[in-house]
Amino acid sequence: MNVEASSPNCPYCGGPLRLNDSECEHCGREIIITTFNSIKKMTQLELNKKVSTCKKELANNPDDIQTNKEIAYSYFCLNMYDDALKHFEKAIVDNFDDSEVYFYAAICRLKGKKAFLAMRPDIDKIEELLRAATMIESKGIYYYFWAYIKQDYFKRKFLVTSPDYMQMLNTAKQYGYTSADVQNLFADLKVDNPFMG
Repeated sequence: MNVEASSPNCPYCGGPLRLNDSECEHCGREIIITTFNSIKKMTQLELNKKVSTCKKELANNPDDIQTNKEIAYSYFCLNMYDDALKHFEKAIVDNFDDSEVYFYAAICRLKGKKAFLAMRPDIDKIEELLRAATMIESKGIYYYFWAYIKQDYFKRKFLVTSPDYMQMLNTAKQYGYTSADVQNLFADLKVDNPFMG
């Protein structure tokens, strides 16, 4: 999002911004959000302000990739999953090489519920999104999430899937992930990790 063009002030503290500032020199906040983790650190009030700022930007430029990502991440953090999905899908259409957008769009489709409770078309779409994410960038956490889908949806419903969740967990290990990655994933999913004890 091009904050400088729409507002000469920081959307968080109101401090003045200079051309090409990526973070506010007054409050230290990122002006141009590049990752989901940047959004997750915001308070609910800051998220609401971010949504408002993004809406204004999208009114003038509805195809802005960065703004669609920022508002999607913000809506996701506010548990407004349908709104988040709309903007994730827009960001994917306009920029199909960002694996993180596919990954979080897949998480968002579960709407804070267990995979077991999802409808099959949503599971199919999640797998499609994860397939796309892993084709762009093979990250262990992407495969770990996919293993969760295979275990909680397919195994628990006695459905045959290939590869199965154990094979997908092995693939996740092969590509590597941290315990923090796993903890963040299940915090975002709002469910317990079935692979931990």
